[in-house]
Amino acid sequence: MAEGTTNKLVHSFDVTNDVKKSLFDLGAFVGDLSVEEDTNNDDISLEGLEQELDECKDDDVVLNILSEGTKLREYTKGVENNLRQVELDSIQIRDCDNILSQMETLLGGFQAEIGSISSDIKVLQEKSMDMGLKLKNRKVAESRLAKFVEDIIVPPRMIDIIVDGEVNDEFMRTLEIMSKKLKFVEVDPMVKTSVALKDVLPELERLRQKAVSKVFEFIVQKLYALRKPKTNIQILQQSVLLKYRYIISFLKEHGKEVYTEVHAAYVDTMNKVLSAHFRAYIQALEKLQLDIATSSDLLGVDTRSSGLFSRGREPLKNRSAVFALGERTNILKEIDEPALIPHIAEASSRKYPYELLFRSLHKLLMDTASSEYLFCDDFFGEESIFYEIFAGPFAVIDEHFNTILPNCFDAIGLMLMIRIIHLHQLIMSRRRIPCLDSYLDKVNISLWPRFKMVFDMHLSSLRNANVKALWEDDVHPHYVMRRYAEFTASLIHLNVEFGHGQIELNLERLRMAANDLLVKLAQMFPKPKLQTVFLINNYDMTIAVLKEAGPEGGKIQLHFEELLKNYTAIFVEELLLEHFSDLIKFVKTRASEDTTSSSERAITVSEVEPLVKDFGSRWKAAIELMHNDVITSFSNFLCGMDILRAALTQLLLYYTRLSDCIKRIVGGSSLNKDLVSISSIMYEIRKYSRTF
Repeated sequence: MAEGTTNKLVHSFDVTNDVKKSLFDLGAFVGDLSVEEDTNNDDISLEGLEQELDECKDDDVVLNILSEGTKLREYTKGVENNLRQVELDSIQIRDCDNILSQMETLLGGFQAEIGSISSDIKVLQEKSMDMGLKLKNRKVAESRLAKFVEDIIVPPRMIDIIVDGEVNDEFMRTLEIMSKKLKFVEVDPMVKTSVALKDVLPELERLRQKAVSKVFEFIVQKLYALRKPKTNIQILQQSVLLKYRYIISFLKEHGKEVYTEVHAAYVDTMNKVLSAHFRAYIQALEKLQLDIATSSDLLGVDTRSSGLFSRGREPLKNRSAVFALGERTNILKEIDEPALIPHIAEASSRKYPYELLFRSLHKLLMDTASSEYLFCDDFFGEESIFYEIFAGPFAVIDEHFNTILPNCFDAIGLMLMIRIIHLHQLIMSRRRIPCLDSYLDKVNISLWPRFKMVFDMHLSSLRNANVKALWEDDVHPHYVMRRYAEFTASLIHLNVEFGHGQIELNLERLRMAANDLLVKLAQMFPKPKLQTVFLINNYDMTIAVLKEAGPEGGKIQLHFEELLKNYTAIFVEELLLEHFSDLIKFVKTRASEDTTSSSERAITVSEVEPLVKDFGSRWKAAIELMHNDVITSFSNFLCGMDILRAALTQLLLYYTRLSDCIKRIVGGSSLNKDLVSISSIMYEIRKYSRTF
């Protein structure tokens, strides 16, 4: 490296000399050099120097030296110093190379050691993972062992609580802990083979027997408290027994033989207690019963005579209340009201229709059954126990019902009971409690045949009625027809929301029988007019009763309205014929003939004149008679007004046709002075319409 630098400097020096040669005398410059200045340079030869200077004449360094007049020796010394410095630097570089070589060797050793350490770390890592896995397994084993020891050991505190403690919340918690230990011992097959179990199992078994015996005595004592008179069973169940429901679960799992005894004791207790309660309640209700109808209270039976089998009853405001619904329908609006309290009702000396007692009994049954069903489900976890308990109460109610039902002849009451059962089924459905489904279905099934039988008795009473015994010489509405109207309106009203098709068919049969009987009674009147008036009065009354019951009259009401319309038209004709028979006969037979005909039967003035004069002389008096006749014949003023208006309107039509006929007769104008003006007749019609 130093050698290269020296060569470069020499080359630069030569180039510079070549440049300066052309500018100044080189010999003169050289001549100035003194050989004696450097005695140590005897070996230096200047041969070829000029050539080298020529070669370096263009060198920048040489040109710079020559231009500035720098002495060659000084410059040479500088170059030597530089060369020395370069040499020193070179020596330092060699030292650095040595040091670096040593470091390389050292680092190589480090690298080898690091590789060895890495392998050692991997070995340590593997050992650490192995140790971690062993530690994890040991912790798992420790936790399982601790769990095993905890599950199988019987602490002294547990023994003290089970043996000597009272049955309270702490006892219940301890019982749950012991139950877990018993399950652990019974379920886990690994535990059964353990040596520790042989030491613990006898103690655990003795503790179980003690716990079972203790809770059995405790729960039986609580159950017997239910038998005390005047005990509120629901409150005792909810506030006391349900607190100890876990006892039943414990007995189910660890004392099945004792659980069976508790089960039987509770069923026997509740069966007897509830049966006694319902029997006492039914006996109290029977004292409040109001007999509505007997076997003789039928539609077609004459009630004017008191027969051998008539008996005293609670007086009713009128006998039609047997067949009218009246306020009895309010029970359907009060379906979910609390049950009747007998001693309060008895203190007020009130009597009630049986359907009200029926509702109270079944309301009490629903509430009691719902409470007991939910309690059995919560306390025993079994729904089937409910049916064992209520076998007694159901039998008591069935016994009562089987006594009442065969003696019930109140069709309205039976229908109300059917509706009550239907509404009770809806209530139980909303409660989502199915325990009474089969019982309510059974009651419903027993009510329908009885209702059908009583209904058929009414139907037969109409079909087989003694017409002569029932007939009265009175054109006003007959009491049998009023009974029928009220009875039909009651059943229609009760069937509106029920929509039972069989009732509609039975009512149609009843309508036909009632109408047939009514026609037979009408035929007992000697005069057709009286027969017609009788029928109109009864039809009008029937329609009015059906309308009062509501807008649900349906086909039956429409049928009677059609009959009323037909018989009203018949009566109008009969009434007009009674007072204007000649005029009506002429209008019907001759008024439509051609008056211009030349036949022998042509209408003449002489033929019409008597009719005109007769009408003009007494038409007002005749209308007054008609008015009085209608007033006395029809009990319903509105119906009489409609009939009178229809009669006067028909009379006006007849007279109008007569007037038109006279206008077509030759010489008929001579009768104009005797004709009554249409406006006069209209005035009378309006007058009677206002006053009537």
